[in-house]
Amino acid sequence: MEFYVPVSISSPANTAVAAFFDVDNTLIPGSAIEVRFFRFLWSRGLVGPRAVLRSIGHLLRHTPPLSLHPLRERKVYLEGLRRSEVEPLAHRFVRDSVIPCLSSAATESVQRHREAGHAVVFLTGSLDFLMTPLARHLLVDQVFAATPEHENDRYTGRLVTPLPYGTGKQDVVHRLSVELGLDLSSSYAYGDSPGDVETLQAVGHPQVVNPIRGMARIATQQGWPVTRWE
Repeated sequence: MEFYVPVSISSPANTAVAAFFDVDNTLIPGSAIEVRFFRFLWSRGLVGPRAVLRSIGHLLRHTPPLSLHPLRERKVYLEGLRRSEVEPLAHRFVRDSVIPCLSSAATESVQRHREAGHAVVFLTGSLDFLMTPLARHLLVDQVFAATPEHENDRYTGRLVTPLPYGTGKQDVVHRLSVELGLDLSSSYAYGDSPGDVETLQAVGHPQVVNPIRGMARIATQQGWPVTRWE
């Protein structure tokens, strides 16, 4: 099975400890960055009602009903768009509309780990071209994110598999623990939702941030600390 090809931002620290960060609603409070980016593309006329209808149709053709997971696996709204046009817009969008939304607590947490010599890793189901400029801003070492497939400069709407979500995130953690010689019992993880449970279980220092979708209850059951990064 193929594995993720990470985006290397800087040279990882020579360390046995890592800090794994989810991004949406963890480092960046509120709605998902990709949702905000979709609105940005809409405002510029690159996507419209047809993209929404195709996404809804894709969602309705999959089970379980009322689950958004099919939209994590396929980005119907990107289908046919030019990579060379979308990605520069994405970088501008992150610079102007995402980085200013970083909470000070999140920025300070990333900085503390860097100062401690820990390898800092983004582990997210968000799109890689949205995560890379944010990671460069924060001097994050590596990014594992969803990678849109493209052919001849146009997105197919499919994502390169496997996806860094749920157990896929856990697979990344265990793979890096072998490659970098990490001591997971001394490592850290930050996440907000049930999709982060496996990552939090894999490390010795889990932290639930801005919990959603029942994550506060799960944190109580697991005895994990909970914090708010506003």
